[in-house]
Amino acid sequence: MDQLTIMRSFVGVTKSRSFSQAARQLGISGSLVSRHVAELERALGVHLVNRTARTISLTEAGSRYAEFASRIIDEIDREEAQLRGLRDKAEGQLAIISPKWIGSNDVGDAIVAFSVKYPKIHIRFEVGGMSERSYEFLDQGFDVAFHTRHVRDCNLMLRKIADLKFALCAAPAYLHRAGQPLQITDLSEHDCLANTNDPIWHLSQGGHDVHLKVSEPVYSSNSYLTLRKAAIAGRGVALLPMRLVSDEIADGTLVNVIPDVDVPDRPLYALHSPGTQTTARVRLFLDFVSEWFRKQAPQATAAPQAKLAAVKSA
Repeated sequence: MDQLTIMRSFVGVTKSRSFSQAARQLGISGSLVSRHVAELERALGVHLVNRTARTISLTEAGSRYAEFASRIIDEIDREEAQLRGLRDKAEGQLAIISPKWIGSNDVGDAIVAFSVKYPKIHIRFEVGGMSERSYEFLDQGFDVAFHTRHVRDCNLMLRKIADLKFALCAAPAYLHRAGQPLQITDLSEHDCLANTNDPIWHLSQGGHDVHLKVSEPVYSSNSYLTLRKAAIAGRGVALLPMRLVSDEIADGTLVNVIPDVDVPDRPLYALHSPGTQTTARVRLFLDFVSEWFRKQAPQATAAPQAKLAAVKSA
């Protein structure tokens, strides 16, 4: 039995002068309280409590130990209450990390909006510098990490924040030079730009799913921002996040390649510590960001969808 539990039983007896009443207050049996006191006396090697049929009194050693134990328990309870208060208040520090391509856009915007609403929560937000092992973020001092891959780790909680849309894109100059692909299989004859962390394109056309591995890309990078620049420069076809290229698609800088191809949405996850380690700050933040993405989603996809329709009908 742990020492603190035994001390609580003893202090309960000294305050109530009753084993049964102390047991009721602690929510345990009277026999267990009696055993705790006996174990304490045995460990200390002194007699602490005088018991008769009607009364309970403390020995000199018992009075001395009761004062000491009460002080220790009060300090522990006070400190725990303060820590719980810190956990449950919308204030303090919150450290967040995100991949650069989304941290520089939507996630960054959501965090700014959150900071405005909860000014007492001080934000440290970093973008980039994330490997595919971003679930190690706890060791780096972060409270929340955004990720687009499903991480299986019993030491982490995974919360889905949003569905991210992707599109096959290319610059008009490239399509004029290389021709317009009409089928997924046509892509094998085109210059493709690949993300080194995700070289397989999951596509669907006419009800048929195709998993296309970009084995010999003319340009590869682990950064969607860099791949977007390469696509705009006319280097080839790239599979890019819609949120990253919506403006370029809307103004014609980039064109949706093979408009009737369906690209499955990819989830955006937030990783954080589980259970009681999830502070009020983290819960507030995750709730806020989830709602922010839900409200932003229609506006974020409206312009690209209109462009898709125009390309398809042309």
